[in-house]
Amino acid sequence: MEYYSRQISKLIQELSSLPGIGTKSAQRLAFHILNMPEDQVEALSAAIVDAKRNVRYCKECFTLTDEELCPICRDASRNHRLIMVVENTRDLAAYEKTAKYEGVYHVLHGAISPMLGIGPNDIRLKELMQRLQQEVEEVIIATNSSLEGETTAMYISKLIKPTGIKVTRIASGVPVGGDLEYIDEVTLLRALEGRTEL
Repeated sequence: MEYYSRQISKLIQELSSLPGIGTKSAQRLAFHILNMPEDQVEALSAAIVDAKRNVRYCKECFTLTDEELCPICRDASRNHRLIMVVENTRDLAAYEKTAKYEGVYHVLHGAISPMLGIGPNDIRLKELMQRLQQEVEEVIIATNSSLEGETTAMYISKLIKPTGIKVTRIASGVPVGGDLEYIDEVTLLRALEGRTEL
């Protein structure tokens, strides 16, 4: 049985198609939008349409931007000889929040996953190798520590090592506040292997 009118149901349906938004969250968002002043709703819808029309890939690092080069690639104070390889733009944003990394990035837009039919040609590896024709001293591989992320990291490492460019992998291990008894063996082993002197 339908509880809402056709237009409300359509709004809820569209909102629930977004990742991470279930039916209840979609209902809350729909009613919030319906209670917003019309000018705010128009500003929201215009922002969505403008972003969809104008956001594209940075021609250097392939993050999402509305200009030819993203702000990080344009920044002359960044170390352009140090490239961190990440799976997506959200990962780039996470590292930027630390305010400690001074190099640049390369966004793959995915990870190698034979199970899902995603191979090396389906992510931005060719573009990474083209960037390495410039003066690059180190490539930091910061893919996730999932099976796909590890596969991608190993593949990239094998591609880059013959060039003589230093290849490193981010450390992984015990999270802050984590109880050792609840952490899996692979993570504990990584933490042990990546230990540092105090």
